[in-house]
Amino acid sequence: MALAEKICLSAAFVFFLTGLLTGIWKYRHMARTVDATAPVYVDIAHRSSLMYSFAALLLAAFSARSVFAGWVNTLAAVSALAFFALAIVTYIIHGILQDTDNQLRRPHRLGSRNLPSWTTGVFMGLLIAGEVGGALVLGAGAMLGIWG
Repeated sequence: MALAEKICLSAAFVFFLTGLLTGIWKYRHMARTVDATAPVYVDIAHRSSLMYSFAALLLAAFSARSVFAGWVNTLAAVSALAFFALAIVTYIIHGILQDTDNQLRRPHRLGSRNLPSWTTGVFMGLLIAGEVGGALVLGAGAMLGIWG
């Protein structure tokens, strides 16, 4: 098994476990509130962790069939997975702090502090490039492998 596939499968496990644990966190909030809801970012952390676990499995399947060099597949996988993980961590932080119900609303907040206005835009640009770029490389390598 190639390194990229191992990394993707490991990330899938970590993300899935995070989804299960944040599900417990979400349930505890829901069980204690009159309206049976959890804070927005607790819910988002739960759902995104589960979603990213399956996305990591898809990337593992792509990497296993990719015709590109191992280092290219590994770099692409790490790029996408790192931003998946950073997104989840961001959601968990906002869930703990309960500082916003929309991290893209201005001013951008982290706890009681306002972030510089450029930070969220730069992070989102890098996230888009890393996630889409990594998935595109692995997917294209797989398509060339199965159709080429």
